[in-house]
Amino acid sequence: MGGSAGGALAAAVSRGGGLGLLGAGGGDPQWLARELPLVVQGTDRPWGIGFLTWALDVRTVEGALEHRPSAVMLSFGDPSTFTERIRRAGALLAIQVTDLEEARQAVDLGADVIVAQGTESGGHGARNGRSTLPFVPVVVDLVAPVPVLAAGGIADGRGLAAALALGAAGAVIGTRFQATAEALVHPAISTALVEGRGQDTERSRVLDIARSSSWPSRYTARTLGHRYLDRWRGREAELAADAEAQRAYQDDVARGEVPPLPVWAGEAVDLVTDLPPAADLVGRLARQAEDALNRAGVERARSGPGSGTNRAFAAHGLRWRVASRP
Repeated sequence: MGGSAGGALAAAVSRGGGLGLLGAGGGDPQWLARELPLVVQGTDRPWGIGFLTWALDVRTVEGALEHRPSAVMLSFGDPSTFTERIRRAGALLAIQVTDLEEARQAVDLGADVIVAQGTESGGHGARNGRSTLPFVPVVVDLVAPVPVLAAGGIADGRGLAAALALGAAGAVIGTRFQATAEALVHPAISTALVEGRGQDTERSRVLDIARSSSWPSRYTARTLGHRYLDRWRGREAELAADAEAQRAYQDDVARGEVPPLPVWAGEAVDLVTDLPPAADLVGRLARQAEDALNRAGVERARSGPGSGTNRAFAAHGLRWRVASRP
């Protein structure tokens, strides 16, 4: 969501009852100067900001904290340089993790919230990450009582309900909110997301190498199909050594033959079928999740109170009903 989750989108999500996060990436100063006032002016509800830790500097964090975000989320890299500054500013510290070692570090650093990202997620993640379904409950057990948010492959309320059933306190959702009216994306990307299918996504480093991105090699990116993926799949080292091929990529972008950015998309992109206002989408997700949990409660009633699985669903249904009240 780096660059596409601007101030208007974050403010709309917060107005709708979620926690809108600015997708600030590495913290481009001009982008932040434009987008931070939009979220501050756009909502009186809590909002946050997310950064790529590996690309971040202290001055950028301190400048963002002057706008008094309710939360700061750090992803991909060692967050230790920034944690005390965030805590002193009174913002909640959220740390995204992709393996158990990172989860332990997040606990040691005093994270208020831990985001457990599965490999189904769109955009960047661990090269050898684990799927959301088995990863989230392991993290929940490991870091308790720190609350965990699930991320990766969640694009509707059923996915949110599943995250709650896994023991998560909620979910971080990216691809679905990239396809909203307020997202800062080219219309061609919006169309690609609506038309995209999960089987068309692929996790790779090819497009980072082709566009001379500085992303660390331990992270790959899940995107929709791309002709450079077809051309260079399995030949990453060769591409990295071929400066002419990288210049050709930039020339293709300039001529409009390839999109200016890859289309980041998670495996749940099949569930993206429209481009709603973000605030409306938050409400839709909440209703879908409550319906899913209520259905699970009906199944519990039919099968009787003896099932441990059904008791777990019922407990999460109660939690969600309480949390969703205004």
